[in-house]
Amino acid sequence: MVCNLKLPVGIDSFEKIRKNEFYYIDKTKLIEQLVETGGEVTLFTRPRRFGKTLNMSMLKAFLETGADVSLFEGLYIAENKALCDEYMGKYPVIFLSLKSVEGLNFEAAKYRITELIGREAQRFDFLLESDNLSDDEKLQYKAITGMQNGKFSMDEDILGSSIQILSYLLCRHFGQKAVILIDEYDVPLDKAFENGYYREMVSLIRGLFGMALKTNDSLAFAVLTGCLRITKESIFTGLNNFKVLSILDPRFDEQFGFTDYEVKKILEDYGLESHFEETKEWYDGYHFGKADIYCPWDVINYVDQLKYDQTAGPQDFWSNSSGNAIVRRLIDKADVSTKNEIERLIAGESIEKDVAPELTYDEIDKSIENLWSVLFTTGYLTHKGRTESGKYRLVIPNREVRNLFVKKIREWFSDVTRNDGETLDKLCNAFVNKEVEKIEEIFGDYLWNTISIRDTAVAKEKKENFYHGILLGLLGYKSSWLIKSNAESGTGYSDILIEVPDNRTGIVIELKYAEDGDMDAACSEALRQIEEKDYIAKLKQDGMRNFIKYGIACFKKDCKVVLGAVSYTHLRAHETLA
Repeated sequence: MVCNLKLPVGIDSFEKIRKNEFYYIDKTKLIEQLVETGGEVTLFTRPRRFGKTLNMSMLKAFLETGADVSLFEGLYIAENKALCDEYMGKYPVIFLSLKSVEGLNFEAAKYRITELIGREAQRFDFLLESDNLSDDEKLQYKAITGMQNGKFSMDEDILGSSIQILSYLLCRHFGQKAVILIDEYDVPLDKAFENGYYREMVSLIRGLFGMALKTNDSLAFAVLTGCLRITKESIFTGLNNFKVLSILDPRFDEQFGFTDYEVKKILEDYGLESHFEETKEWYDGYHFGKADIYCPWDVINYVDQLKYDQTAGPQDFWSNSSGNAIVRRLIDKADVSTKNEIERLIAGESIEKDVAPELTYDEIDKSIENLWSVLFTTGYLTHKGRTESGKYRLVIPNREVRNLFVKKIREWFSDVTRNDGETLDKLCNAFVNKEVEKIEEIFGDYLWNTISIRDTAVAKEKKENFYHGILLGLLGYKSSWLIKSNAESGTGYSDILIEVPDNRTGIVIELKYAEDGDMDAACSEALRQIEEKDYIAKLKQDGMRNFIKYGIACFKKDCKVVLGAVSYTHLRAHETLA
């Protein structure tokens, strides 16, 4: 018999889904796992649209005083009667979803937080009549819920401690410590970074979380969700009772997103078994902990579409609903090698990359290499295991996301190429025209804008390889040039050899890392090496006639360029220029 329940498209309220008889895939095992293994403060990091808000709503419905037992009838958690007796309906719960906190300026975003906390506090207006609260404590409650001219109003001190104050008042009233649930905690930081008030928002969120989660004697436990894990030093300063459960952690791995079994079940329930393979191809492929996971937003939307038209093909649902601003910002900093790696991913290959377990938004912006960590944690990429050196084999998870790469990310790269084309052309021409100052200016600006000093925190040889790779990528803009890296020439291997068809010009570049910061000495050493090892020999063999030699030194985000002696090969009488 075909299921006739409505599908919860865009509904993330557990209570609404259960009361109004929407189809629900049971994730209540999360409750059991949380109370048995969770810490005092637990953070779940998952990409957007993987059921974080619905799970938080479920936790609220289960834990909050006055819980409706009927909402959980027939679900997994109801079978654990001892746990239900101990935890169900036993806590005052503060639930804040920060997913809507945004604004073009800090004041607008701060008001959205003020309003959210104020409206949540209004749910507990019975505190004004509580016999357990003093008159001063009731005044504290009024300070959180107070309004002026139809808008919520709190001074700075009250706002910073508002969640802690509310938990204290609830604890006083019920005689039971409060549970705090904060959904999509990092959205205000994302929007603040995008709109230029990141520092102010970090300060506000740090204050709120510090008071509510760190120094709060009225806290039973707290659960947070987010997309990115923001480093402890930035937001969770001094929070030692903090447990992070990321997409790499095997615990809770099946509780966010749908498993293979669950997708087969929903398709069978609606008589759509024949659509399993295409559903898997388009929406599966994520790897959380030890589980293979489908994006639930996609599956629900596709099944809802198939209910009315079984000839409908899969569509890009997730890519149109997930925030892309931070990815676009990083791609604006991408170089030629990054573009080539993106093309490899689109072709179905994997790339091996380090994945940073935690970042701050201002760190993200400092290095193009952070692009891979962001793409991984936000759901654009997943992993297929690790290498012996600990790097992750990153891949595009499924056909839907591959379409996103083809349509949007390629388009963004085209914009970057158009914008940077003139600058790259100037850089390449400067090498031919022996314009040392221009090379230093353009290459130096690129280093300053794209790398983090941490990128070079390796052995000297690897540092040189790092800068070598960057310069090689930039010079690769000239498609008509023949560029060789680490080619055998003379009695050694030169860093970069370039053959320019115009006037048969050959360029030798030797790059050094100035470990002690003495870039003049490093440049001199580079030029000496070019001469001693006769690096222009290969260029001569290939028919080049004009030879330009460069010694380039790099130190952190700076560079210095020195031009060596320019030389020529004289033509014999019977030869003519090509």
